[in-house]
Amino acid sequence: MKLTRLFLLAISASLFVSCSNDDDNDPKGVYDKGFFILNEGNSGGGSVSFASDDLANFTADVYKTANAGDFAGVYLQNIFFDGDNAYIIAGGSKVINVVNRYTFKLVAKIDSGLANPRYGVVKDGKAYVTNANSFSSITDDYIAVIDLATNKFESKIELNATANRILLENGKLYVTEPYSNDKLLVVNPTTKALEAPLTIGYNADTMEAKDGILYILRNPSAASSEIIKVKLADKSTSKITIPQAQGSAGYLDVYNDKIYYTVNASTYAINTNATAAATTPIVTTTLSKDGYIYGFAVNNDKIYIADGGDFGSNSKAYIYNLSGVSQKELTVGVGPNGFYFNN
Repeated sequence: MKLTRLFLLAISASLFVSCSNDDDNDPKGVYDKGFFILNEGNSGGGSVSFASDDLANFTADVYKTANAGDFAGVYLQNIFFDGDNAYIIAGGSKVINVVNRYTFKLVAKIDSGLANPRYGVVKDGKAYVTNANSFSSITDDYIAVIDLATNKFESKIELNATANRILLENGKLYVTEPYSNDKLLVVNPTTKALEAPLTIGYNADTMEAKDGILYILRNPSAASSEIIKVKLADKSTSKITIPQAQGSAGYLDVYNDKIYYTVNASTYAINTNATAAATTPIVTTTLSKDGYIYGFAVNNDKIYIADGGDFGSNSKAYIYNLSGVSQKELTVGVGPNGFYFNN
């Protein structure tokens, strides 16, 4: 009798674990297990496209599909996530659309305290969003602090500089300052105060962090592009110079133990411990007549390229494997500028 009871208990436990695992693998909504392509758009508005991870399913405009009659906004700039929500920054409309990341149904709109918002990150229930403010000034940019429990603007962190990309690493906010000087801004979100900036050179843009190192791509107009490595433990820096003859660098991403970056229409890769740039591209994308790489990511063992196009008509997104072999070509919206993975 004891053996029978133990056997039945073991079977029940096995079934419970199996069902629990199945539930964990079930999609949370129609837009789970895939990626969004953010289409910046023009004065007529932007859109968001979606493709499943296996590239079998595609929806050209998920925001419009899920929210008929609502307007996503002008010049969509960035998407960031927190919990079950996605936050879509519409810079030209000075609004952040809060949607459920799995259904894309609108939850709320954050429309105060913003002035040309750019990029956002989340820490401890607060969103930190860079704002370009008036484009005519290079010293009035700020970070808007937003309480995500209420979706309300809370306060500003004045930067006295231009601000663009923002990254959260080791409890600090790092902000690239593309125009006004050669510094990487460092902000303590707890005290809401600027700390000593790091000198990295002018025209810094995309950045990624991995294993205590910050990788930053800078693209000065009259000199060679560079990948700057900042060791966060001691703030020491080193750099990799990209040959000027290759062209102008655009975007950077770090995936596994490699740095992937674009130069003109080509994608290159080097190991994270490399000291020299690559000489041979993985792939060179055939872009539209007026197009150029306007969005870039590496994830799920794939390379994702967005063709900015002419900003007057729908454009393309291209997906390759890590060897540069084409996997899919998608017709997306106007001015695709980024990829965001919903896994």
